Amino acid sequence: MKFWQAITWSETDQLLEIARFAEELGFHGLMSGDHAVYPESISPDYPYSDSGMPPMQSDDEYPDQTAIFAAMAAVTTTLHFTCGVYVLPLRNPHEVARACATLAILSDNRFILGAGVGWMKEEFDIYGVDFRTRGKRTVEMIEVLHKLWRGGMVEHRGEHFDFPRVQLSPAPATPPPIYVGGASEVALKRAARNDGYIGAGTLPQDVAPLLKRLEELRREYGRDHLPFEAMLGISAEPSLDLFKQLQDDGLESTVAPPFMYSMGKRHSGIDEKKRVMEQFAEDIIRHF
Repeated sequence: MKFWQAITWSETDQLLEIARFAEELGFHGLMSGDHAVYPESISPDYPYSDSGMPPMQSDDEYPDQTAIFAAMAAVTTTLHFTCGVYVLPLRNPHEVARACATLAILSDNRFILGAGVGWMKEEFDIYGVDFRTRGKRTVEMIEVLHKLWRGGMVEHRGEHFDFPRVQLSPAPATPPPIYVGGASEVALKRAARNDGYIGAGTLPQDVAPLLKRLEELRREYGRDHLPFEAMLGISAEPSLDLFKQLQDDGLESTVAPPFMYSMGKRHSGIDEKKRVMEQFAEDIIRHF
């Protein structure tokens, strides 16, 4: 089983040392979180809490994904990187294509584009992007990314994106995999049409049915013969017995919780984080 460490809300100036230590301990990769802006006032529309309010606060850190992945890739050799998840339809596809292509090249293909449609309407309003069309924009944007990553001159004439023949250079020899996040049936369908799925807060008893549904969708879309990975964060106390059972259920990749959750406080020093990662590696990773 692959084990990732969530670094969402971690202090940015600690990330390079976290990356070095995670690689040393045997973690497969690091997963960050993304928001472009954090408004002072937001509606209670967060889909993963009963109150509708998100766990983050305005001063919680959301560094630029391109910068942190490139920096961490430069100080490691085997560690992988993704975002759970990057708010894709908020951004310009040409900028995303170029950033991801560069990361793929500089990291020696250790970067996965973890993408989602977003939930915070205020964020879209500030960017001047239509919140209601974010799902359709995401689907079309993924099509655009694949076109640009192929290299050579390409054009696109779509509902949301329209441009003449252009060329992205350098294009990646191996395009970054795209994993789609989200809890809805629509999100599962988007994931099944791509390279993987990122799930947040999955209950242990829901893992096997979720994996089965993804397999059904991939078969329906004629993609069951292609590589695919479901990467699930589990809503339960981590333990060796738990992950052994989930492995038997078919889970191949999971995520250790952000330090804010595992340590029960918003801010912590690098030595504290290292102790948490070291304990997780000792109790769980070394047994796989």
